[in-house]
Amino acid sequence: MEVSRLKIVVFGSYHAGKSTFIQAVDPASRHVDTKCGDGTTTVALDYGKVMIHDHLTIHLFGTPGQERFEFARRIIMQGMDAALLLVDCTCAVDDFTRSLYHDLLESNIPLGLLVNKCDVTESCPAMVRRELPGSSYIYEVSAKDPSSAREALGRFVEDITKTLQHSS
Repeated sequence: MEVSRLKIVVFGSYHAGKSTFIQAVDPASRHVDTKCGDGTTTVALDYGKVMIHDHLTIHLFGTPGQERFEFARRIIMQGMDAALLLVDCTCAVDDFTRSLYHDLLESNIPLGLLVNKCDVTESCPAMVRRELPGSSYIYEVSAKDPSSAREALGRFVEDITKTLQHSS
């Protein structure tokens, strides 16, 4: 059975780069956000759609990055085929990110780890790999760079569609 569409949910802590990643992949993406002290923050979801390999439609849903929006994350997760966790590699991995990572690993769906902000001088992708071991799919990205974001998404989709087709 060939997969024709995937629902991929994008997780991460506050300011990890979820909205930026989705917007880089789909410039026409939609966001439900609000102003906060240092810019904006997602309060409901982000949504983007992209076609890969002329036959595979990817629906990307971005989740809010604050713990208090757990209810929204649970709703958005329903029916997801895969998950991406964006992690800012310019700072220490926080407890919220660690908790998301372990919850997603336990969900038994394909999980990609996007180590973000690798273009920044003080980035340390190795620190993220040490702190969050066990993922089969790890990609270093700059969510601000559309080609980096699209390449990582494309590689993740190629990696997981083989697995999804075999399990169908």
